[in-house]
Amino acid sequence: MQRRCFLEKQHAITLQVSAQSPMGKSHIWGRTIVRSYEMHRQAIRPQQTTFADTCYRYYNTTVQLDAGVRMVTAQVHLQGSEWHLCHSSCELLDAGKLSTWLKEIKSWLDSNPNDVVTVLLVNSDNASASDLNSEFKTAGIVDYAYTPSTSAAPSTWPTLQTLINNGTRLMVFVASLDSNTDAPYLMDEFSFLFENPYDVTSPSNFSCNPDRPASVKNDLSAAISSNRLPLMNHFLYATTILNIEYPNSTYVTTTNAPSGGVGNLGDTATKCQSAYGRQPAFILVDFFDKGPAIDTVDKLNNVTSPVGRTNLTTSSSSSTTQTSSASTYSNVFKGLVELVQQAKSGSNPSMGDWVWVGGDWGSLLGGGITM
Repeated sequence: MQRRCFLEKQHAITLQVSAQSPMGKSHIWGRTIVRSYEMHRQAIRPQQTTFADTCYRYYNTTVQLDAGVRMVTAQVHLQGSEWHLCHSSCELLDAGKLSTWLKEIKSWLDSNPNDVVTVLLVNSDNASASDLNSEFKTAGIVDYAYTPSTSAAPSTWPTLQTLINNGTRLMVFVASLDSNTDAPYLMDEFSFLFENPYDVTSPSNFSCNPDRPASVKNDLSAAISSNRLPLMNHFLYATTILNIEYPNSTYVTTTNAPSGGVGNLGDTATKCQSAYGRQPAFILVDFFDKGPAIDTVDKLNNVTSPVGRTNLTTSSSSSTTQTSSASTYSNVFKGLVELVQQAKSGSNPSMGDWVWVGGDWGSLLGGGITM
């Protein structure tokens, strides 16, 4: 049994590119973008779900983009007749309609005309290209999307400046699409990208070996020759009893650091850069503001004086930044305490609720609860 907290993992940090920046003349494949996992989960407020604040800080999509994240991701599920952003199950957490989230991204792009954003959708319920295209149309964002010249990874990608000049400042990948003739701007992820392993529980086990798609698994030469862009997963899980996994927040300042300590982001990215013969195009992290991961990616991109970003360590705006309160009460996992209190008051929590709060058994063993 595995349970993964809803956590800001897929952050794709890119630098903030402006038309005047030399970065704007760089190719997509020549720069690294940070991605946060999963972006829509950071937009959830504590009042929307009882247990949404058990794992991490809350930074909505706009705040993360303002801070320098440039790849945003979400799991797409069919909820009734609508496509919603959920993780694993909409019964556990429902962040609302896909089209609403896309409107937020469009609004940000409208306010930042010299930036490029990448969206990666995990197609959990096998939405068709037509289904997803309807959501993008509802959001009014289709015209912003880049359309590749072929259905496979090209040998070269447009420069960031070209994307900006052409008004195609949105790149969209979907994992996965069976076929796509309706909306070619929806790029099947594993036709264009490859990933290293994502399920890592020891900082010494980070690897640059291709893991997905299956056609290039453990075959670095095949991955590179396919022209797919490398997406580097770099987040660490802790494991509790019942083989339950949850994001390792205690080690994250090392995991996301530019150097120092086993499994730090900087050393791993440098190792992968050497293995791939190019920088990772995207880096997926947990807790992007820790480390901080963005500083690590700036170092990779030779950015020394980023302009126009929101510094989350100094920002005090409670209207845009949502920070969770303490995750424990007297060493007991907060979500479990609250669920037990609900049960004691006569409610009947679902099995999903109990599974949801079951991820921090280490804290549970450090305290005690009686019903």
